Amino acid sequence: MLLKEQTDEKLMGEVALGNLDVLKVLFERHHIHIFNFLYKMCGDRMLSEDLTQDVFYKVIKYRSSYKNGKFVSWLFTIARNSLKTHFTRNKEVHNDIDAVSYQLAAEQIENKEDYSHLQKALNRLEASDREAIVLHKFHEIKYVELAEILNSTPGAVKTKVSRALKKLKTIYLQNI
Repeated sequence: MLLKEQTDEKLMGEVALGNLDVLKVLFERHHIHIFNFLYKMCGDRMLSEDLTQDVFYKVIKYRSSYKNGKFVSWLFTIARNSLKTHFTRNKEVHNDIDAVSYQLAAEQIENKEDYSHLQKALNRLEASDREAIVLHKFHEIKYVELAEILNSTPGAVKTKVSRALKKLKTIYLQNI
């Protein structure tokens, strides 16, 4: 079977066993998703590029800790932790992740006025609520996988996403 036809979990299993050449297939599949997630969370293109590289470096470094779970959950957990570590280490540059504006790609929303309004509403959410919405709605991560990433239960994550969307709707509609 060709490498490109194999599942992420099987490929990561190969990487965990030391076949690092296989990582290029995983990188090709997921680096844009990781970059977009990081960019949407921090709004800094250069930082997102650096952190994306760091995520895949950590995939290599910690490959032996991969335990045949859902690869995407494991990968986004690394991305999330890398972003949090960056903000922790650079407190003089950023107060915290809550203070960073959420950046939504303009091409995702056709009407620029709606885009601006939605971006402002997203900026007013807490970082954990923004993160839940971004991962679930924009990256289409299922509740079970999101629960792994957020170290929670699927039911709790579903509730969190639902409440975050209600908050977003309230904020969005207040300013129309």
